[in-house]
Amino acid sequence: MNVLSLFAGIGGLELGLERAGMTVVGQVEINPFARSVLARHWPEVDRHDDVRTAPAWWQSQPRPRVDAVCGGFPCQPFSIAGQRRGIADERWGWPWMRDVIDAVRPRYVIAENVPALLRDTHAFSIILSDLSDLGFAVEWSVVSACALGASHRRRRLFIVAHPGGAGLQGLHGPRGRVDLQPAKADVRRRWPAEPPLARMADGVPRRLVRDDIHALGNAVVPAVSEHIGRLILTAADDARNAA
Repeated sequence: MNVLSLFAGIGGLELGLERAGMTVVGQVEINPFARSVLARHWPEVDRHDDVRTAPAWWQSQPRPRVDAVCGGFPCQPFSIAGQRRGIADERWGWPWMRDVIDAVRPRYVIAENVPALLRDTHAFSIILSDLSDLGFAVEWSVVSACALGASHRRRRLFIVAHPGGAGLQGLHGPRGRVDLQPAKADVRRRWPAEPPLARMADGVPRRLVRDDIHALGNAVVPAVSEHIGRLILTAADDARNAA
């Protein structure tokens, strides 16, 4: 399953999706430092620097098929650490992500943001309406890093869109919703501290510079996106087998 990553940062989302079995075929990231990290770890992947012009960039030459679009669009309009201006914030990036989805027409969409987005019912209803207009069924859940064994909470909202009437059927919980929460069996062990990284699991080392800290602060925990990627691939396999 091929993935186009938007607002890629340092690649936390796609690292987890690749571990699940997906393939990254494109990345879009505006920050030069983050792009340098992506280039180091995905040297063979095409990159672009602005999600607002990504549709034209992607369609400018023959590209691989895109099965899934993923991205953590900017959280500043909703974060409790910000001014919470919602769609009035110039960093309200969902419309840019929607335009890419409309252009490449994937089967799946994985969007990530802060849980506070759910409190902005206007913004969240726009996201759900846009995805519905594009032909998707939508599920969402707040997943914590500690649910996958981390020693910190790092709660994040994940929105998964899939083909209506297909895709994630069979993964529904008792209320008819897709259960994105990991089962206890999925949590193999708590993450150990990593001495070579100055106990990164317990904090950040003093030697990190501002760009490093900013990138880490915005990164998605790969274990969480790996879990969600495995759910999607399992559901896609089940749908093919049932066809």
